[in-house]
Amino acid sequence: MPASQPRRRSLLLAVGATTAAVAATSPTVAAEPRRPRGPVVIGHRGAAGWRPEHTAASYIHAVQSGADWIEPDLVPTKDHVLVVRHENEISGTTDVARHPEFASRRTTKTVDGRSVTGWFTEDFTLTELKTLRAVERLPLVRNRNTVFDGRLEVMTFQEVVDLARKLSKRYGRTIAVFPETKHPGYFRSIGLPLEPALVEVVRRNRLGAHECVVQSFEPSSLLRMADARLRLPLWQALGTAGGPYGHPETYKDMMTPDGLRRIAEYADWIGPDKSSVVAPSPLLADAHAAGLKVGAYTFRCENQFLPAQFRRGTAPNDFGDAFAEYALHYGLGVDAVVTDFPDLAVLARDAARSRDRGTTGD
Repeated sequence: MPASQPRRRSLLLAVGATTAAVAATSPTVAAEPRRPRGPVVIGHRGAAGWRPEHTAASYIHAVQSGADWIEPDLVPTKDHVLVVRHENEISGTTDVARHPEFASRRTTKTVDGRSVTGWFTEDFTLTELKTLRAVERLPLVRNRNTVFDGRLEVMTFQEVVDLARKLSKRYGRTIAVFPETKHPGYFRSIGLPLEPALVEVVRRNRLGAHECVVQSFEPSSLLRMADARLRLPLWQALGTAGGPYGHPETYKDMMTPDGLRRIAEYADWIGPDKSSVVAPSPLLADAHAAGLKVGAYTFRCENQFLPAQFRRGTAPNDFGDAFAEYALHYGLGVDAVVTDFPDLAVLARDAARSRDRGTTGD
């Protein structure tokens, strides 16, 4: 069933290893943000290849480069404010270790079955987090970005929404936010559920389907968002191994034709790793047949993140032929790319469109 047609959503609240059916309907499938120039270019945590991720500088650079959507990862503070960090453990993305007043808060927790040691957003109030500054998460890979270390604040999701609207007005096009709920099951277990806080921000700002697409690796989170009847497009992210935490299906199961049909009951998109859509994989065709759009992640320029055929030289942090990889995926027919380098993704998209016009004679 095409995603543009009305669709009944069968909401399956997955908790632990079981699935309980809850009947609900949505009159129509939400229309995604406008994308007038071909596949959507999504700035992964902004323009993380050029600026420290999840900072105002990163998001601004992404939009200036032509990104259609910008992606904030959502985690909560102790006082239940949504902030944007790659993980709730922030020792690698902030200067918290340099703050002696917070030394006693370093601890070890079990998050989604994994032991993690460091400092966690849920142990800080927003006021306290605002005293920290962002640092480059991959300093050995992207040393150029470390020049910004200590200069940029931790942002709230509300601040990202405000920035997206400001940039939309400045550049005369709608910039959508693409929030990801991080570890939603874990946060529900400690009394800081992400979904009600996200719903409140969406409603307060009257975010429509052209301004917001919600993503998660955990189906239970998306199902809760669907149950809120916000009429926003939903994006089921898919990993390459294992399965969503607390979900009975593996990612491999979810990427079968039957699994994709089940996803299409509640979501509009899938977001697989870029390697999962390359031939001979049938995933792209199967997803489109199920009425799902496909956005592949994560495109980067450094050799270590590129397929072998697109690497240049042997230095892992040198840039390879990223344009060739974009051309491959645009040619396959992906509906979006999630990228650390949105400027290059836009250039590659423009080149692909020029080639198509030359081929068709338009």
